[in-house]
Amino acid sequence: MTKLSRRVLEMEESVTLAASARAMALKAEGRDILSLTLGEPDFVTPENIQDAALSSIKNGKASFYTAASGLPELKDAISTYMENFYGYAVPRNQVVVATGAKFILYAAFATLIDPGDEVIIPTPCWVSYVDQVKMLDGVPVTFQTTEENDFKATVAQLEAARTDKTKLILLNSPSNPTGMIYSRDELEAIGNWALEHDILILADDIYGRLVYNGNEFTAISSLSEALRKQTIVVNGVSKTYAMTGWRVGFAVAEPEIIAGIAKIVSQTTSNLTAVSQYAAIEALTGDQSSIEIMRQAFEERLNTIYPLLAEVPGFEVIKPQGAFYLFPNVKKAMAMKGFTDVTDFTNAILEEAQVALVTGAGFGAPNNIRLSYASDMETLKEAVRRIKAFMEK
Repeated sequence: MTKLSRRVLEMEESVTLAASARAMALKAEGRDILSLTLGEPDFVTPENIQDAALSSIKNGKASFYTAASGLPELKDAISTYMENFYGYAVPRNQVVVATGAKFILYAAFATLIDPGDEVIIPTPCWVSYVDQVKMLDGVPVTFQTTEENDFKATVAQLEAARTDKTKLILLNSPSNPTGMIYSRDELEAIGNWALEHDILILADDIYGRLVYNGNEFTAISSLSEALRKQTIVVNGVSKTYAMTGWRVGFAVAEPEIIAGIAKIVSQTTSNLTAVSQYAAIEALTGDQSSIEIMRQAFEERLNTIYPLLAEVPGFEVIKPQGAFYLFPNVKKAMAMKGFTDVTDFTNAILEEAQVALVTGAGFGAPNNIRLSYASDMETLKEAVRRIKAFMEK
């Protein structure tokens, strides 16, 4: 009899991927399912990026291994990107590239965490942070942020979670799943606290270019040289450039941390697919006009769908500032329909309204559900109409 490892047996399945898989299975059965599960732009990768990838194939550049940590030209492109959008450039030895920001996060945790080390993770949070820390025998220390504070951690909460074993804090701004953005003042307070206690900051900035309605993204690493040295920036091209399938993630940090991440990469995946690297060079340094078109489309969807969702009985929703998710509190809605468990409530919406959403339980939010507005406007409007009809039935 096969005996699986404790690591696998204790690991939770990604609720976002599970919800998407369930929606696809029902569609395959002929059900008219509208899926708002995945954080994946519905746009095709811009043509200039496609052309760069095709060129690398045709000229033979994409046929061979690259350095495990990424092409030098891509590291230079990332440095240019950092200078343009973060206000500082970095040398190649402060950049590493890998197969998606998700793996970059895992490799960063693997580089920095010893068994028993604690990582502070404010919730609601992206579903993989906690399990990645557990996989490496680290200890995720979570606490619930409040809707009254727009789901953002305070220094007082961080201090209450801190022990002498705290190694890292995880910051995700704009946030998945809440879409909220930390202000400069909030980040300065958190940064000063981290510096005072010599705690590293893992900054997941993957949604940093997707901000709306006059809101601004501030990178904590850009606030001072001291914070730049204290921070591991994690980013990628998947969300901003509609390149989820290309799997390009990168980290920017001090050389010894980057060398550690590169070592993990070299012993696991080796180099990111070469053609994706050439595509990413064009994404980061080429024409950015299509990026703004996509950002504006997400903004229009948010401004259209948010008030419609707010009209659904029992749904209470804070308007997000970035990313492409709505995260309504459905505690009242559950009570109205006779549910006490948010996953059961989400499943009922799937079965009866034929709209696939993601339970907030996987994000550490037992009273919320996540809805992605990275779908076309017609689908979004119809999905909200069906949810409202479900609640009014």
